Amino acid sequence: QIAAPTRGMIGDYRDYAERVRAVADEINARFARADHPPIVLLVEHHEPDSVYEHFRAAEVCFVSSLHDGMNLVAKEFVAARDDEQGVLVLSHFAGASRELPEALIVNPYDADECARALDRALSMPADEQTSRMRIMRGIVREFNVYRWAGRMLLDAAVMRERSPWGAAALAESKR
Repeated sequence: QIAAPTRGMIGDYRDYAERVRAVADEINARFARADHPPIVLLVEHHEPDSVYEHFRAAEVCFVSSLHDGMNLVAKEFVAARDDEQGVLVLSHFAGASRELPEALIVNPYDADECARALDRALSMPADEQTSRMRIMRGIVREFNVYRWAGRMLLDAAVMRERSPWGAAALAESKR
């Protein structure tokens, strides 16, 4: 798990981060005889190149947002996977779940559903990963930040035209 420290000055955030560390330590202690610890928790600033390398090394990216958010993480994972491998497990609360239906969509409040999705992700055949990732990469490539910005500017222009204070009203006031 790579994580950037955030809002450490706010008690609730700090308490939550401490609980996450405690649970990770507890799980790692339970499986201490394993060849590798089940959870490697990296809570620190990560440079973009480092995040890219983690995305490329991961077999699964699990975005478990409880409300709309983390859309860039999901899309960055997809963009990084030019090998067309890996599986995205995505909370249905994340807006990206509507754009990336080839991800395994889950309700993050349903632990059993999440466990089944993770099991499916870890056992998904390479050809199915490729098929799903190609579709998602095409979507991410097409619906990029430039398209989003252009859409925002067009929407703002339409709103301005419809506004009583918009361009039409301004032109009328100059007559």
